Amino acid sequence: MPAVAARGSRRRTINEINMVPFIDVMLVLLIIFMVTAPLITTGVIDLPTVGKAKQRPDHVIEVVVVGDEALKMRLDGKDTDPVTLKTLAARVRQAQAGDANTPVVISADKAVKYESVVKVMDTLQRAGVQRVGLSVKSGGG
Repeated sequence: MPAVAARGSRRRTINEINMVPFIDVMLVLLIIFMVTAPLITTGVIDLPTVGKAKQRPDHVIEVVVVGDEALKMRLDGKDTDPVTLKTLAARVRQAQAGDANTPVVISADKAVKYESVVKVMDTLQRAGVQRVGLSVKSGGG
């Protein structure tokens, strides 16, 4: 029986993790982040504003997106025949009459899908039209 008593009197190992060094490291990291966070500079982006837009040029080609697939063209404020997406690039080139600096403005209602406006813009840019822009309502409200 003495052999059994010797087995029970052995020293047991401690299975607990000491948390004090872990907490010390976390507090040091917290202090480092608190000190360096105000020193980080944020990137400043200078976005264009609508109010600073220049005066509208004399000769403007306006593409009006009426529905999801319906398009109209206006030359200097005068309506022309309806246009399809396939014939849009050729009609714009014809209206520019060789002057690549003639601006093309795309107008659309709020209810028109964004995808339709992007399709028109993509068609014009693939055709090599240089100055393509979007019409916006100036002023608040």
